[in-house]
Amino acid sequence: MQKIYGNTQGIKASQIKQLQRLYEENQPADRLITPEFAQALAAITKEIHHPICCYINRRGQIIRIAIGTPNQTQIPPEELPRRSAERLSGIRCVTTQFKSEPPVEASLIAMMRQRLDALVILIATDSEVKEAFLTYLFPDRESPWVISPPLSLDDLTEQEFDELVHEWEREIADAGDGIFLSQEIVSDQDRVLLVGVQTEDVSVQRFEDGLAELVRLVESAKGIVLDTMRQKRDRIHPQTVVGKGKIEEITLLAQKLRANLIVFDRDISASQARNLEQEIGIRVVDRTEVILDIFAQRARTQEGKLQVELAQLEYMLPRLRGRGQEMSRLGAGIGTRGPGETKLETERRTIQRRIGQLQEEVNQLQAHRARIRQQRQQQEIPVLALVGYTNAGKSTLLNVLTNAEVYTANQLFATLDPTTRKVVITEPETQQRRSILLTDTVGFIHELPPALMDAFRATLEEVVEADAMIHVVDLSHPAWESHIASVLEILEEMPEIPEKSLIVFNKVDQVDSETLARVQQEYPEAVFISATQRLGLETLKMRSLQLIDEPVKAIAVPQNSY
Repeated sequence: MQKIYGNTQGIKASQIKQLQRLYEENQPADRLITPEFAQALAAITKEIHHPICCYINRRGQIIRIAIGTPNQTQIPPEELPRRSAERLSGIRCVTTQFKSEPPVEASLIAMMRQRLDALVILIATDSEVKEAFLTYLFPDRESPWVISPPLSLDDLTEQEFDELVHEWEREIADAGDGIFLSQEIVSDQDRVLLVGVQTEDVSVQRFEDGLAELVRLVESAKGIVLDTMRQKRDRIHPQTVVGKGKIEEITLLAQKLRANLIVFDRDISASQARNLEQEIGIRVVDRTEVILDIFAQRARTQEGKLQVELAQLEYMLPRLRGRGQEMSRLGAGIGTRGPGETKLETERRTIQRRIGQLQEEVNQLQAHRARIRQQRQQQEIPVLALVGYTNAGKSTLLNVLTNAEVYTANQLFATLDPTTRKVVITEPETQQRRSILLTDTVGFIHELPPALMDAFRATLEEVVEADAMIHVVDLSHPAWESHIASVLEILEEMPEIPEKSLIVFNKVDQVDSETLARVQQEYPEAVFISATQRLGLETLKMRSLQLIDEPVKAIAVPQNSY
């Protein structure tokens, strides 16, 4: 017997058989539906107290019967016919509802998403159809669909459907707007809907700053942020992160915007991602996957690629169960880039073996870096490590001080691979020339994924082994105080860090005088510069020499209530 889709829970076996018998009722190719079939749908709808959706192709064959609304019973994209953007899918949906009102927006967006020939709404009252609505797609800038006024059943069933659908397709082709009906947007960039969930332990400011940062992350991963949805909850829903009502809102907005990716502002489990994808019908990733994707794009050297692959595998290993996709999901969208072609059905020990191999290579990389650091120590050249939040301007500062050519861009994680360059400073009093090595390290971020911390331990050891640290802060960023706290939090997790440090506020040319004066008062020992405008660099050089020569303690950072 043919399958009945949708929510069949609570439906009697005899009622299921009634629905299955409807598959045998072929409809005329030149009519939307017969009166007899419409009344049969209304009678069953009344009996089961649920709407029914019946999907019919242009030959009049009933290809799918489901219990639920058009939005709840959509045909999966892979099961829809592949047709050009100027043509409709060749499938119409006939649905029943109890209230005498036009279709809701969710049903109309479902029609657009599937490019249905038409959506027919039968108003089922007293076990029979009293009136109906006919809805179809139309290339209009104000609204992509047309809803008819209420029709009698006779008026509906007398419509010459074959001629109507050909006319609609001609209008779409002539308008040249067929793309608005396409299932997929032809673009190199993901169209992203962000979802933020604020729990009681997160302040409003921290939550909004996190969402703003997520926008930057997605843009750095070459995605297009279409909109952001927010929900405030006491605690995260264990199965779907957000509640059922919010899932429906996300689904509706995603379809309306034609998004092809949902990004959550927090880590979500594999089961949560799977549940959300089943409910929404769109791929779902979390913040960590976006960061990993950026790292996969940015890695240039062999060691960088090695560490990125290790981070990806360590992140994916606990998520293998039930993911249902290739492990690396090699592709061209956020969360799909990265090395490796092992598939999920491969036994877990194969993946663990690869992780072990990569960890051994990272250990070799650590040993190699240790030898290089030993050579530096023999030369007795002091080393300063540039640390700071991502996009604070560390690489730009390294370039202007050492004439290096490290890649820089106004994006998060523009550079991953550590770079060490020598800077020669002339002491003003003695005119003695002294050399210092500056090491640019990978940028930090709030809640840096543990997989990245572990994989990049060879890189982060450049900080541990340095003689002192220069903590670069982007003073022009509205959340600079939070950035300082996040960097210090990550540094505290390291086994040991240099005792001597200097905080440097960058981009002062983009800050108003009032803010600058306040911060100078709060951080009297700090240095204020603009790397791009070359402001304050001589002061920084002199303070760097003092930092190395004197037994300076780590500068205390004022506590704040951020």
